[in-house]
Amino acid sequence: MEPTEILPIVAIFSVVTVEFGGHALLRFITTDPDRLGAFRERFFRAGHAHAGVLLILSLVYLLYLPRAGFGDGLEWACGAALLGGVLAQSGGFFLHLGIGQQGRSSPGTLLTRTGALLLAVALIALAAGLIRAA
Repeated sequence: MEPTEILPIVAIFSVVTVEFGGHALLRFITTDPDRLGAFRERFFRAGHAHAGVLLILSLVYLLYLPRAGFGDGLEWACGAALLGGVLAQSGGFFLHLGIGQQGRSSPGTLLTRTGALLLAVALIALAAGLIRAA
């Protein structure tokens, strides 16, 4: 199968995990609001929101990827960078809420920044491919 046939399936199934995360967040907020605390709730919301928005972006990205005229190897690399970036950026917020401290960097902070870099690389590659193919 082609990367643009498999990767959207991965993204769509990942949206289901975001839905579960939304359910978990709602449960914490409505039934046990003090369990997370303001610091952890803020990072839970950030990780959840970034995951949802970036996964929807990935579905649009994967529609445009074939138009860039890349070979399968480069499509796989771009798709992996994109989905890896989504996972790293949103996952970094969750890692920070688990082990980070307010006002200080943590491995979660580094992971979030790494995810942003992967996303930027994937988006710039797609834009360059689309410009070249035009």
